[in-house]
Amino acid sequence: MAMLLSLNAVAILIVGVMIFSAINLNGGIDFKVVSEKSDLVSGSLEELGLVAPALDELTAPVVVSGNNTTTLSGGGQKSEPVITGSSSASSGGISKDPVPNGQLWNEDAITIYQTADFDICVGGGMTGLGDMYWQTSNTNVIAGFYGAARTWLGYNAESCRYPAIVGTGTVEITAGTYDGARHDKLTVTVIAPPVEQWKRDVLALVNQERAKNGLAALEWGSTCEEAANVRAREIMSVYSHTRPDGSSWSTACPIPGSGGMSGENLNAGNAAVSPETVVRSWMNSPEHRANILNPDFKKVAIGFVFDPGSQYKTYWSQYFSTY
Repeated sequence: MAMLLSLNAVAILIVGVMIFSAINLNGGIDFKVVSEKSDLVSGSLEELGLVAPALDELTAPVVVSGNNTTTLSGGGQKSEPVITGSSSASSGGISKDPVPNGQLWNEDAITIYQTADFDICVGGGMTGLGDMYWQTSNTNVIAGFYGAARTWLGYNAESCRYPAIVGTGTVEITAGTYDGARHDKLTVTVIAPPVEQWKRDVLALVNQERAKNGLAALEWGSTCEEAANVRAREIMSVYSHTRPDGSSWSTACPIPGSGGMSGENLNAGNAAVSPETVVRSWMNSPEHRANILNPDFKKVAIGFVFDPGSQYKTYWSQYFSTY
Protein backbone atom coordinates (compact mmCIF):
# COMPACT_ATOMS: atom_id res chain seq x y z
CA MET A 1 0.00 0.00 0.00
CA ALA A 2 2.32 2.69 -1.23
CA MET A 3 1.21 6.24 -1.87
CA LEU A 4 3.27 8.75 -3.82
CA LEU A 5 1.74 12.10 -3.09
CA SER A 6 2.32 15.71 -4.18
CA LEU A 7 4.64 18.35 -2.75
CA ASN A 8 2.31 19.31 0.07
CA ALA A 9 1.29 15.80 1.04
CA VAL A 10 2.88 13.16 3.21
CA ALA A 11 3.63 9.86 1.47
CA ILE A 12 3.87 6.79 3.66
CA LEU A 13 4.09 3.08 3.00
CA ILE A 14 2.23 0.85 5.42
CA VAL A 15 3.57 -2.60 6.23
CA GLY A 16 2.67 -5.39 8.59
CA VAL A 17 4.47 -6.01 11.85
CA MET A 18 6.08 -9.41 12.33
CA ILE A 19 6.76 -11.22 15.58
CA PHE A 20 8.11 -14.76 15.60
CA SER A 21 7.28 -17.33 18.22
CA ALA A 22 9.71 -20.07 19.19
CA ILE A 23 6.80 -21.88 20.78
CA ASN A 24 5.41 -22.70 17.36
CA LEU A 25 8.11 -24.83 15.74
CA ASN A 26 6.72 -23.98 12.33
CA GLY A 27 7.64 -20.35 12.89
CA GLY A 28 4.37 -18.76 13.93
CA ILE A 29 3.92 -15.30 12.46
CA ASP A 30 1.55 -12.71 13.83
CA PHE A 31 0.81 -9.80 11.49
CA LYS A 32 -0.64 -6.52 12.70
CA VAL A 33 -1.45 -4.13 9.88
CA VAL A 34 -1.02 -0.41 10.41
CA SER A 35 -3.97 1.77 9.51
CA GLU A 36 -3.36 3.74 6.33
CA LYS A 37 -4.97 6.88 7.74
CA SER A 38 -4.11 6.91 11.41
CA ASP A 39 -0.89 4.85 11.37
CA LEU A 40 -2.03 3.17 14.58
CA VAL A 41 -1.51 -0.52 15.22
CA SER A 42 -4.80 -2.38 15.08
CA GLY A 43 -5.09 -4.58 18.14
CA SER A 44 -2.40 -5.51 20.63
CA LEU A 45 0.88 -7.17 19.77
CA GLU A 46 1.33 -10.67 21.07
CA GLU A 47 4.85 -10.63 22.43
CA LEU A 48 6.39 -14.08 22.72
CA GLY A 49 9.92 -14.77 23.86
CA LEU A 50 12.24 -17.72 23.49
CA VAL A 51 11.28 -21.14 24.69
CA ALA A 52 12.81 -21.73 28.11
CA PRO A 53 15.58 -24.34 27.94
CA ALA A 54 15.04 -27.64 29.68
CA LEU A 55 16.50 -27.67 33.16
CA ASP A 56 16.51 -31.41 33.89
CA GLU A 57 19.99 -32.37 35.07
CA LEU A 58 21.33 -35.74 34.05
CA THR A 59 23.55 -37.95 36.16
CA ALA A 60 27.01 -38.14 34.62
CA PRO A 61 26.77 -41.15 32.31
CA VAL A 62 29.16 -44.07 32.13
CA VAL A 63 30.67 -44.39 28.66
CA VAL A 64 32.32 -47.60 27.46
CA SER A 65 34.93 -47.15 24.73
CA GLY A 66 36.78 -50.29 23.84
CA ASN A 67 38.13 -51.82 27.04
CA ASN A 68 38.03 -48.50 28.89
CA THR A 69 35.15 -47.36 31.09
CA THR A 70 34.95 -43.70 32.10
CA THR A 71 32.45 -41.48 33.86
CA LEU A 72 31.94 -38.05 32.31
CA SER A 73 31.91 -35.11 34.70
CA GLY A 74 29.48 -32.21 34.70
CA GLY A 75 25.74 -31.83 34.20
CA GLY A 76 23.83 -32.15 30.99
CA GLN A 77 20.58 -31.57 29.20
CA LYS A 78 18.50 -34.48 28.04
CA SER A 79 17.73 -34.32 24.34
CA GLU A 80 15.17 -35.84 22.05
CA PRO A 81 16.27 -38.91 20.08
CA VAL A 82 18.86 -38.16 17.41
CA ILE A 83 18.40 -40.40 14.38
CA THR A 84 20.07 -39.08 11.27
CA GLY A 85 20.90 -36.01 9.22
CA SER A 86 23.36 -33.16 9.41
CA SER A 87 23.63 -29.44 8.95
CA SER A 88 26.22 -26.93 7.86
CA ALA A 89 26.62 -23.19 8.19
CA SER A 90 28.94 -20.53 6.84
CA SER A 91 30.16 -19.79 10.35
CA GLY A 92 31.87 -23.17 10.61
CA GLY A 93 29.27 -25.88 10.21
CA ILE A 94 29.24 -29.56 11.02
CA SER A 95 30.40 -31.73 8.13
CA LYS A 96 27.94 -33.78 6.14
CA ASP A 97 30.66 -36.34 5.41
CA PRO A 98 30.42 -39.75 7.12
CA VAL A 99 31.76 -39.65 10.67
CA PRO A 100 34.30 -42.27 11.82
CA ASN A 101 32.99 -45.14 13.90
CA GLY A 102 32.46 -44.20 17.54
CA GLN A 103 32.50 -40.43 16.90
CA LEU A 104 29.82 -37.80 16.35
CA TRP A 105 31.79 -35.08 14.51
CA ASN A 106 34.63 -34.87 12.02
CA GLU A 107 35.53 -31.45 13.37
CA ASP A 108 37.48 -30.76 16.54
CA ALA A 109 36.32 -27.12 16.79
CA ILE A 110 33.81 -24.69 15.30
CA THR A 111 33.00 -20.98 15.71
CA ILE A 112 29.43 -19.67 15.99
CA TYR A 113 27.88 -16.26 16.58
CA GLN A 114 26.39 -15.14 19.87
CA THR A 115 23.05 -14.60 18.14
CA ALA A 116 22.73 -18.40 17.93
CA ASP A 117 22.56 -18.36 14.14
CA PHE A 118 23.61 -21.98 14.06
CA ASP A 119 22.30 -25.13 15.70
CA ILE A 120 24.86 -27.72 16.78
CA CYS A 121 24.25 -30.93 14.85
CA VAL A 122 25.76 -34.39 14.82
CA GLY A 123 27.64 -35.33 11.66
CA GLY A 124 26.35 -37.15 8.62
CA GLY A 125 25.97 -40.81 7.82
CA MET A 126 24.61 -41.90 11.19
CA THR A 127 21.31 -43.67 11.89
CA GLY A 128 19.58 -45.25 14.85
CA LEU A 129 21.47 -43.33 17.54
CA GLY A 130 18.54 -43.37 19.94
CA ASP A 131 18.47 -41.13 23.01
CA MET A 132 21.57 -38.98 23.59
CA TYR A 133 23.06 -36.74 26.26
CA TRP A 134 24.47 -33.27 25.56
CA GLN A 135 26.79 -31.53 28.03
CA THR A 136 28.51 -28.16 28.23
CA SER A 137 31.73 -27.42 30.11
CA ASN A 138 31.19 -23.66 30.47
CA THR A 139 27.69 -22.53 31.42
CA ASN A 140 28.83 -18.88 31.19
CA VAL A 141 29.01 -19.35 27.40
CA ILE A 142 26.51 -22.11 26.57
CA ALA A 143 24.19 -22.73 29.49
CA GLY A 144 22.57 -25.82 27.97
CA PHE A 145 20.46 -26.85 25.02
CA TYR A 146 16.88 -26.29 24.01
CA GLY A 147 14.72 -29.38 23.66
CA ALA A 148 14.66 -29.32 19.86
CA ALA A 149 16.23 -27.61 16.89
CA ARG A 150 14.66 -24.57 15.27
CA THR A 151 13.01 -26.39 12.41
CA TRP A 152 11.62 -23.17 10.90
CA LEU A 153 15.22 -22.09 10.28
CA GLY A 154 15.90 -25.28 8.38
CA TYR A 155 17.47 -27.41 11.10
CA ASN A 156 16.64 -31.07 11.65
CA ALA A 157 15.09 -31.65 15.07
CA GLU A 158 16.30 -35.25 15.02
CA SER A 159 19.97 -34.39 14.61
CA CYS A 160 20.49 -30.82 15.87
CA ARG A 161 20.29 -28.98 19.17
CA TYR A 162 19.75 -25.25 19.67
CA PRO A 163 22.39 -23.97 22.14
CA ALA A 164 21.30 -21.59 24.91
CA ILE A 165 24.07 -19.02 24.40
CA VAL A 166 24.57 -16.64 27.32
CA GLY A 167 27.99 -15.14 26.59
CA THR A 168 31.11 -15.17 24.43
CA GLY A 169 34.09 -17.42 24.93
CA THR A 170 35.05 -21.04 24.49
CA VAL A 171 33.20 -24.14 25.67
CA GLU A 172 33.64 -27.86 25.19
CA ILE A 173 30.52 -29.73 24.17
CA THR A 174 30.34 -33.42 25.01
CA ALA A 175 27.66 -35.62 23.49
CA GLY A 176 27.08 -39.31 23.13
CA THR A 177 24.71 -42.22 23.12
CA TYR A 178 23.85 -43.92 26.38
CA ASP A 179 24.95 -47.29 25.03
CA GLY A 180 28.47 -45.92 24.61
CA ALA A 181 28.57 -46.62 20.89
CA ARG A 182 29.06 -42.95 20.01
CA HIS A 183 30.89 -40.37 22.11
CA ASP A 184 32.67 -37.19 21.05
CA LYS A 185 33.80 -33.74 22.12
CA LEU A 186 33.65 -30.48 20.20
CA THR A 187 35.23 -27.16 21.11
CA VAL A 188 32.83 -24.30 20.36
CA THR A 189 33.97 -20.67 20.28
CA VAL A 190 31.17 -18.10 20.55
CA ILE A 191 31.86 -14.62 19.14
CA ALA A 192 29.83 -11.39 18.91
CA PRO A 193 28.06 -10.72 15.58
CA PRO A 194 29.78 -8.35 13.12
CA VAL A 195 27.06 -5.69 13.19
CA GLU A 196 28.21 -3.44 10.35
CA GLN A 197 29.12 -6.36 8.08
CA TRP A 198 25.75 -7.99 8.62
CA LYS A 199 23.96 -4.82 7.55
CA ARG A 200 25.81 -4.90 4.23
CA ASP A 201 25.12 -8.62 3.93
CA VAL A 202 21.39 -7.90 4.20
CA LEU A 203 21.69 -5.39 1.36
CA ALA A 204 23.44 -8.01 -0.79
CA LEU A 205 20.78 -10.63 -0.02
CA VAL A 206 17.97 -8.18 -0.76
CA ASN A 207 19.54 -7.39 -4.12
CA GLN A 208 19.81 -11.10 -4.88
CA GLU A 209 16.06 -11.38 -4.35
CA ARG A 210 15.43 -8.38 -6.58
CA ALA A 211 17.66 -9.81 -9.30
CA LYS A 212 15.66 -13.06 -9.24
CA ASN A 213 12.60 -10.95 -10.03
CA GLY A 214 14.22 -8.86 -12.75
CA LEU A 215 14.52 -5.71 -10.61
CA ALA A 216 17.37 -3.24 -10.36
CA ALA A 217 19.62 -3.40 -7.31
CA LEU A 218 19.02 -1.01 -4.42
CA GLU A 219 21.76 1.37 -3.33
CA TRP A 220 22.77 1.85 0.28
CA GLY A 221 20.43 4.54 1.64
CA SER A 222 22.87 6.94 3.22
CA THR A 223 20.16 9.61 3.55
CA CYS A 224 18.13 7.40 5.90
CA GLU A 225 21.01 5.40 7.41
CA GLU A 226 20.78 7.05 10.82
CA ALA A 227 17.00 6.69 10.75
CA ALA A 228 17.34 2.93 10.23
CA ASN A 229 19.72 2.71 13.19
CA VAL A 230 17.35 4.77 15.34
CA ARG A 231 14.37 2.62 14.42
CA ALA A 232 16.25 -0.60 15.26
CA ARG A 233 16.96 0.84 18.71
CA GLU A 234 13.41 2.12 19.15
CA ILE A 235 11.74 -1.22 18.56
CA MET A 236 13.66 -2.61 21.53
CA SER A 237 11.16 -0.75 23.72
CA VAL A 238 8.15 -0.34 21.41
CA TYR A 239 7.84 -2.98 18.70
CA SER A 240 5.61 -1.07 16.34
CA HIS A 241 5.60 1.18 13.30
CA THR A 242 4.56 3.90 15.75
CA ARG A 243 7.62 5.40 17.42
CA PRO A 244 7.99 5.57 21.22
CA ASP A 245 6.99 9.25 21.20
CA GLY A 246 3.74 8.40 19.40
CA SER A 247 4.77 9.69 15.98
CA SER A 248 4.83 7.73 12.73
CA TRP A 249 7.90 5.73 11.72
CA SER A 250 8.12 7.97 8.63
CA THR A 251 9.21 10.94 10.75
CA ALA A 252 12.59 9.25 11.30
CA CYS A 253 13.62 10.18 7.74
CA PRO A 254 10.96 12.54 6.35
CA ILE A 255 10.13 12.62 2.67
CA PRO A 256 11.64 15.76 1.13
CA GLY A 257 9.47 18.64 0.00
CA SER A 258 10.05 17.67 -3.61
CA GLY A 259 8.17 14.41 -3.02
CA GLY A 260 9.01 10.75 -2.88
CA MET A 261 8.09 7.57 -1.06
CA SER A 262 9.47 5.43 1.73
CA GLY A 263 8.80 2.16 3.50
CA GLU A 264 9.81 0.26 6.59
CA ASN A 265 10.33 -3.42 7.45
CA LEU A 266 10.93 -4.55 11.04
CA ASN A 267 11.97 -7.85 12.53
CA ALA A 268 13.03 -9.08 15.95
CA GLY A 269 13.58 -12.32 17.79
CA ASN A 270 15.01 -15.76 17.36
CA ALA A 271 13.98 -16.19 13.72
CA ALA A 272 16.06 -13.15 12.77
CA VAL A 273 19.45 -14.14 14.10
CA SER A 274 21.52 -13.65 10.94
CA PRO A 275 21.30 -11.83 7.59
CA GLU A 276 20.09 -15.01 5.91
CA THR A 277 17.31 -15.72 8.40
CA VAL A 278 16.01 -12.16 8.60
CA VAL A 279 15.81 -11.78 4.80
CA ARG A 280 14.19 -15.21 4.51
CA SER A 281 11.52 -14.28 7.04
CA TRP A 282 10.79 -10.97 5.31
CA MET A 283 10.51 -12.74 1.96
CA ASN A 284 8.04 -15.20 3.47
CA SER A 285 5.72 -12.33 4.42
CA PRO A 286 3.65 -10.78 1.58
CA GLU A 287 3.75 -7.29 3.14
CA HIS A 288 7.49 -7.26 3.74
CA ARG A 289 8.26 -8.98 0.46
CA ALA A 290 6.31 -6.21 -1.31
CA ASN A 291 8.69 -3.62 0.11
CA ILE A 292 11.78 -5.59 -0.90
CA LEU A 293 10.47 -6.11 -4.43
CA ASN A 294 8.95 -2.67 -4.94
CA PRO A 295 10.32 -1.44 -8.30
CA ASP A 296 9.92 2.21 -7.29
CA PHE A 297 12.37 2.09 -4.40
CA LYS A 298 15.95 3.07 -5.20
CA LYS A 299 17.68 2.81 -1.81
CA VAL A 300 17.54 0.93 1.46
CA ALA A 301 19.29 1.51 4.77
CA ILE A 302 19.54 -1.29 7.31
CA GLY A 303 19.61 -0.94 11.07
CA PHE A 304 20.67 -3.76 13.38
CA VAL A 305 21.00 -3.95 17.15
CA PHE A 306 22.13 -6.97 19.14
CA ASP A 307 21.54 -6.79 22.88
CA PRO A 308 21.81 -10.19 24.62
CA GLY A 309 20.31 -8.74 27.80
CA SER A 310 17.08 -7.60 26.12
CA GLN A 311 13.86 -9.47 25.44
CA TYR A 312 14.33 -10.35 21.77
CA LYS A 313 18.12 -9.90 21.54
CA THR A 314 18.19 -9.16 17.77
CA TYR A 315 16.43 -6.13 16.23
CA TRP A 316 16.37 -5.24 12.54
CA SER A 317 14.96 -2.41 10.47
CA GLN A 318 14.90 -1.67 6.76
CA TYR A 319 14.23 1.88 5.61
CA PHE A 320 13.38 2.00 1.90
CA SER A 321 13.25 5.25 -0.02
CA THR A 322 13.35 6.98 -3.37
CA TYR A 323 15.57 9.74 -1.95
